[in-house]
Amino acid sequence: MVNSNSTIGVTLGDATGIGPELIAKAFQEKKVRQQAAWVLVGDKRVLLQGQAIAGLELEVTEITDASQINNTAGTINFIDLENISPDDYHLGELSELSGKVTGETLKYVLELSKDGVIDGVVYAPLNKEALHRGGHHFQDELHFFADQLDCKEGFSEINVMDDLWVSRVTSHIPLRNVSENISQEKVEERIQFADKTLKAAGVENPRIVVSALNPHAGDGGMLGDEEIRFITPAIESSSKKGINVAGPYPADTLFLRLNKEPFDCLLAMYHDQAQTGMKLLGFNRGVTMSGGLPITLTTPAHGTAFDIAGEGDANPGATIAAINMVVKMASAHTYQKSK
Repeated sequence: MVNSNSTIGVTLGDATGIGPELIAKAFQEKKVRQQAAWVLVGDKRVLLQGQAIAGLELEVTEITDASQINNTAGTINFIDLENISPDDYHLGELSELSGKVTGETLKYVLELSKDGVIDGVVYAPLNKEALHRGGHHFQDELHFFADQLDCKEGFSEINVMDDLWVSRVTSHIPLRNVSENISQEKVEERIQFADKTLKAAGVENPRIVVSALNPHAGDGGMLGDEEIRFITPAIESSSKKGINVAGPYPADTLFLRLNKEPFDCLLAMYHDQAQTGMKLLGFNRGVTMSGGLPITLTTPAHGTAFDIAGEGDANPGATIAAINMVVKMASAHTYQKSK
């Protein structure tokens, strides 16, 4: 267990999904709570609903603003925004209002981070469509965060499952647009991002493997030439700069390589190329991290699970992993600043 003496912000995620239930379950564990002080932000009525679904009670200290935060490890401070009632939505159904409130709550927490009040953020699952319908018109939450934090470049989403990290050159875009969004410069940028992020997490010499885009890595150009024109030159250039990187390897055998030549990070070309394999390896252990921003934000790698919302069956494993990850990153950041 890491004890970073950090203060971490927490949100309940989309109220219509499993987020409030997951938060109630995750913070029941003493070893989770004791890692940091926590500032949980949301609507108390939604929190109580999540507790009722989980069949658990979460001990919180209610405060009205940041000046009252108790920074003692294990304390869960709670700020009630009183911004949505369970009477205003139905569990398991997409809600424009819940999407609006989800974004507003995240904005509040990000303001706490800009004020230096918190050292990281863990947010329960949100729904991108609800967020968009609620008036937050961004490609995804990563770009929403970047906008709020006035970050123009150098940020990317990265997934973590146990000791395996996964990043992508392209993310939440249509598959038909992937090829036109791949360039040598962008692949190099993502290799460097992965190297920097893993080193910040304490991996001394991260081994990064890069996926090909095309079947059979293009078969020498017969099945596509992105490997020849962009991906291989980016790998070679990055290697010359001292980064431990290899590839490009065909995507259909990448995860089999873990058995014979383990690596620390996989850089994929598009979303499902890596996510499918990672989720098969451990759906309830995966974490999504928004990296390259002034503050680390983590969330479970799964979604709002509308199909089981309200049933009490949600597994908090990935939420606990997201909590552990944000504390680890906040601790590493504090250590680096003190050196």
